Formats: sequence, structure tokens, C-alpha cells
Amino acid sequence: MSRLLLCLLSLLLKPGPARGYFPEERWSPESPLLAPRTMLALLCRNSAHSLPYFLSSIENLNFPKDRIALWVATDHNADNTTAVLREWLIGVQSLYHYVEWRPQEEPRGFEDEMGPKHWTNLRYAHVMKLRQAALTAAREMWADYILFLDCDNLLTNRDTLWKLIAENRTVVAPMLESRAAYSNFWCGMTAQGYYRRTPAYMPIRKRERRGCFAVPMVHSTFLIDLRKEASQELAFHPPHPDYTWAFDDIMVFAFSVRQAGIQMYLSNREHYGYLTIPLKAQQTLQDEVDSFIHVQIEAMIDRPPIEPSQHLHLPPKRLDRMGFDEIFLINLKRRRDRRERTVRSLEAQGISATVTDAVDGKALNTSQLQALGIEMLPGYEDPYSRRVLTRGEIGCFLSHYHTWKETVDRGLQSVLVLEDDVRFEPQFKKKMMLMMANVKGAQLDWDLIYVGRKRMQLERPEQAVAGVPNLVEADYSYWTLGYALSQQGALKLLRAEPLGKMLPVDEFLPVMFNKHPVKKYMEHFEPRELLAFSAEPLLVFPTHYTGDAGYVSDTETSTIWDNEGQRTDWDRRRSQKTHEQAELSSEAQNSDVLQSPLDSTARDEL
Repeated sequence: MSRLLLCLLSLLLKPGPARGYFPEERWSPESPLLAPRTMLALLCRNSAHSLPYFLSSIENLNFPKDRIALWVATDHNADNTTAVLREWLIGVQSLYHYVEWRPQEEPRGFEDEMGPKHWTNLRYAHVMKLRQAALTAAREMWADYILFLDCDNLLTNRDTLWKLIAENRTVVAPMLESRAAYSNFWCGMTAQGYYRRTPAYMPIRKRERRGCFAVPMVHSTFLIDLRKEASQELAFHPPHPDYTWAFDDIMVFAFSVRQAGIQMYLSNREHYGYLTIPLKAQQTLQDEVDSFIHVQIEAMIDRPPIEPSQHLHLPPKRLDRMGFDEIFLINLKRRRDRRERTVRSLEAQGISATVTDAVDGKALNTSQLQALGIEMLPGYEDPYSRRVLTRGEIGCFLSHYHTWKETVDRGLQSVLVLEDDVRFEPQFKKKMMLMMANVKGAQLDWDLIYVGRKRMQLERPEQAVAGVPNLVEADYSYWTLGYALSQQGALKLLRAEPLGKMLPVDEFLPVMFNKHPVKKYMEHFEPRELLAFSAEPLLVFPTHYTGDAGYVSDTETSTIWDNEGQRTDWDRRRSQKTHEQAELSSEAQNSDVLQSPLDSTARDEL
């Protein structure tokens, strides 16, 4: 009897479809929850230049589009922002749950503004009312969340929405990065509601500390959880009855958050995206375009390029050589990633360059070196490691040598030579063309002009060039990141016949303009009359410095020139060169980038 009961029990407990009380009943495990209903609020003004990429980042969010409502407003435009948004919305409206489109063609500006980047009380009030309208619309459609986004912010992390929702905060922002210290949060606030510097800011901004941090201010792009009871008290307009701070939309909202007993949060657990640095009130739309282009090319340094929306038609960009007869981009064939990044960075700036194949020093063998007549300069040794020349350094020299030879052979009057690991200054093209126009206007006799280098002589200032702003007479320098070269300069370099007495190319150039500190090297070259100058501040600098994450050297980490078996991959953590370059690296960077002021009154939101 007991055995029969056990058999019946085992049949009842046997895995399989679950049974209901009645034989005809069947049930399956519960289906997953739908994604929360989320509204994206886009407020766009004079954003035609950024919209193709901003809208692409919206399309690429890893979140069901049928659970997203779009609330899009645009007005007071001096460009074709309205047309771009309309074209995009026509293309995507069927994909999203709901679209509210609020365009206003006229007027093209505010009565009391001096320009499109001037934030006036009328403009602040208008933006507050728009944000409030979006917030009200989200509440009326019973949205669970609303994500406010500025139209020049780029969310490159496809999971941004899910990551912010997972933080389970009433108000939370993803930390966005810029080329300077600026971001979309504050760590300190004065009693009057203004930005206050604190020691906590930079460790969070640099992501030395990672997490989700309580902060007094987030702006530009942030998420509000409308399911939270306290969120019902949040408002952008009208300001809270007790509000006495400056008339500014982000300050009004921060005060509302505080009065509701809510804490703002900032997440930097992952890389989420980028934003532009605020412009001053007197700056122009072209300045804004240039600033956004720089955000694009900075984003390409460590991450894939940001593609424009496929729902928009973009006319091809007009490219030129900035007045040079040729722009050479030196690139190793096996460094396809660098080639694509640098070409796209140049094209984004409207610059056309010719890729010239670099000589791969690691592929050179002893017989090839002998056939080329290459001999090392007697007595040369690397100042850091005390080694002789590497195959990589020989390849680098030959790569530059070939551009000098082509300059002469083709009769080119002036060229720009760039290596493929350059990082461009904001408004590089405009600054480069202005400098060369000033050089021409001053009738300056020149052979070589560094646009990127590492200044090695720091004991005395370099001599400014009279009549040419932002130009100095070059002293002892390292690196050949970028330089302008005249035909007479190329001839002087070739006539020195450097292949038979070779040293690294960035040591050879200072020898040729008679500024190398090692006299015995200079004795091998006569005459040393290269007329060398440098942009000041510099216009390009390295994508990575020695010791940085992502740093790769094809010149120093190879084999020495006369011994294919002896490698030079020294331990960078203990390298004297790493320490000395770290001390000097700031000299090759521009002070206006490192010290960009955080102007809390100049805003770049619409």
C-alpha cells in the first residue's frame, strides 16, 4: 500500500506542464514585464549641426521604441533645425509609441538677446515653460520616467536608459565628458545657488571614484522617476514661491528638487557620452559648430565614431587643404584604426589629406638597411635608455624622409605633415589657416613650423616672432606629430644626406636648426640653417602620452637597428622616460584646454 502511494506521489510531482485544479486548466510561467513607459523631452534651438548625431544616439538606445514617447520642441532658430527635426520625425514616428511635435518658425531670436548664445531672462523663462510643458505632458500620459536631453549631448552608451533606471533615484544624470573639466553636474553650491568648487569634483569627473553620487546639481541630460511620490512636487515653472536665486532654469529646478526633499544623483559607473563646453554670450553659431565638431573628433580617440542618423539626408562635406599644396598623413598599413580615425577627424573639420604609407621599421631586415645605405650616427645613444637606434625609429625617419623627397620631386611649395596619432585643438583649421596667413602677410622666411611637439628646453622662454601672433622661434624640441614644411626646408633636410648618419627624426630636426644640446651630433651636419618656428599655443598634441592607457609606440618598442634579436620593450612603469615625459607633457598641451574656465552663466543648452 505504501509503495502504491509513493508511486502516485511521484507521478504527481513529475516535472512537466503545471496542472490546474480542473483538468482543462493549464498555466505557464508569467511573462516578463514590459519596459517602463518613458518620455524623451528634446528642446532644440540652432542645433542643425549636432542633430544628425544626437538623433542617431537616440535611435541607438537599447530600449523598446514602442515604450518611448517623443516630446520635441524647437523655436527661435537662425538655422534649419526645424527642417532637420521634421525630416527625422517623419522617418521615425511609426517606430515610437507617441510623438508630440511643437515647432515655432518665428521669431528667429529673443528681443533682449545680443546673439544666439546669449541667455536672457526672456530666454530662461521660455525654456522653463517648455520644460514644464514636457513634464506636464509626461504626467498626463502616465509615463513612468521622463528623460530630458540637450540636443548637443551625445549618449554613446546604448544602455544609458536602463542603467539610470537601475539606480532607482528620483533624479539622476549620466556623467557626460568634455575636453576639459566641465561636465553636467556640480559637487558644490553656494548659499545663493551658484557653482562652488570642491575637492570632490575632479576625482568624480576623472572617474577615479566611480559610483552614483549625491550632488547638488545635475543638468543638460537627466532622468526623473515619475513613479516616486515626491516627484509630483517638482516643477520648472513657475519658480517656487520661496525662490530667491538667479533667474536660471537649472537653478530653479535644483531649488524645486531641494524643496521637495529630493536628492539629485550623478552616475559615472560607466562612460555614457559627451557634451560641449559652454560658450560665452558674444560667441557665434559657427563657434558652436566648431565646438561640436571637436566633441565628435575627441569621441573617436578611444571609441568608435558616432555615425549620423540614417533617417536624414546629409550633403557631402566640402574638403580643402587649408592653402597647402599637400597634406601628408603618415600611417602604417597595419594601423588601420589610426588611419580611419585621423582621416575621419580631418574630414569632420573639412580637411582633405593624402595618406602616405609609413615605412614599417619592424619589417626591415639588415640587408634592406644596407641597400638603403643606412648607417647610425657615430656615438648616438638614446638619452633615456642609453640604447642605439631602433628599427621603429628608422622606419619613422624614412617615412618623414619620403615626404620631404616627394615635396621636392613634385615641386610643392608648402606642405603639412601629420602623424596618425594626433589630437586636434578646437578650431584647428581656423587657427592653422590664420597662422599661415599671418606668416605670409609678414613675409616671414621659413622652412619648418611645428604645430605639435614636446618642448625640451624649459630654462628660457622662446623668442616670439615680431608681427606674427602665436608664433615663436623653435628651440630644442621632440616629436614630429605635425609640422608645416616649405620646399626650401625640404631641400635643406635632403641635402644634409641624413640616411648615412641617422639619428631619430625628432633629434635630427633640432640639429638642422642648430638647437640640439649635444654638440658632437651637430658636428656631422653642415650647414645647420633650417629656419624653424613653432605655433604657440600648439595646434596638435598626442592622443596618448607615454604610460597612458592605450599608449602604443611603433618606434620605441621594436628591435635595435643592428641586432634583430634585441628587443626594446622596457618596463614602462620603471622607465625614466615615462617619468620625465610625464613632467614635460603639459608643455606640449595648450593652457587654454587645461584651464578652460567653468562659466556658470554661459550655457550651451539650446
